Amino acid sequence: MDKKRVAIVGVTGSVGQEFVLSLNNHPWFQVTQIAASERSAGKKYLEAIRDPNSGIISWEVDGQIPEYIKEMTVKNISELDLTQLDLVFSAVESKAARDIETQIAAELPVISTSSAYRYEEDVPILIPGINDEQSELLEIQKKNRNWKGWVAPLPNCTTTGLAITLKPLYEKYGAKKVMMTSMQAISGAGRAPGVSAMNITDNIIPFIAKEEEKVRIETRKILGKLINGKIQDANIKVSCTCTRVPVIDGHTESVFVETEKEIDSQRAKQVYDDANNESTVVGLPSSPEKYYAFHEDPTRPQPRMERSVGDGMTTTIGRVEKEELFDHGLKYVLFSHNKKMGSAKGAVLLAEMLYKKGKI
Repeated sequence: MDKKRVAIVGVTGSVGQEFVLSLNNHPWFQVTQIAASERSAGKKYLEAIRDPNSGIISWEVDGQIPEYIKEMTVKNISELDLTQLDLVFSAVESKAARDIETQIAAELPVISTSSAYRYEEDVPILIPGINDEQSELLEIQKKNRNWKGWVAPLPNCTTTGLAITLKPLYEKYGAKKVMMTSMQAISGAGRAPGVSAMNITDNIIPFIAKEEEKVRIETRKILGKLINGKIQDANIKVSCTCTRVPVIDGHTESVFVETEKEIDSQRAKQVYDDANNESTVVGLPSSPEKYYAFHEDPTRPQPRMERSVGDGMTTTIGRVEKEELFDHGLKYVLFSHNKKMGSAKGAVLLAEMLYKKGKI
């Protein structure tokens, strides 16, 4: 089949580099244009990520730089030829993302890792395999805004693991209240400004600005239902404490959930086994073999052990126990890879799901 022509905007940053890696030899999508800031525009990609003073190449993700990207010329965003594209992946920071994504979406679909459009009424926050049905809101968004395209943002990476693990419980057992404490990797803060080594070494930082509000709002929206062209938020109360810990990649979260129906660890295991078998993303190029990994070993999940499972696309659940504080409920620990499922590769999986649905 003919591959869809895609561009990566913000291609020189760490998330942009994850897109470069995730789209290497992709069977459905071909990167034909790349764009970044004026500082990088006009340069070959390899030169754009090379420090002009030290000569050091700033490649910030796992693996080698794919050959296909090295000699591509980085464009200024205004120089993108949208008539020669089918889709744009946006890895632009939120402050600049709003204007850039608005401009592009007038002509083309945009899949974004930024928060610029997440909280708009006609914009779904999509996790492939979790709330695919909300993608129908994209058609309403196009009409509302008189666009030819649309904007489909991913959630905050901390929300991703929580929403993924709550979905089957919410559907089968009626989750009512959630209390979560996150232990988030330093890579989640990005490179600039990032987290100072002096602050995070031998330490835990018990506050991440705006993170808890994002998790509360996004979880309810993702688990909600699309009714009469609008998302009705899930009737679930979410309380969370978000912390930064000295782990390089991967977010771990300790979760307490009150359910409407009686549940225990074995029932939960069955729910996640069923969810694996019924997953709507099975067979997509970026989908893991198992969407969920369920551990009965009480020492799992652990970031170093889980981050390579399913190439970072599997969400791992462990320490699952009945919670005695509630009439019905569970406590569990989850692991979700913030740079894979929670970022660029999750965005590529979303593009695959939307392509399969005929939205691209």
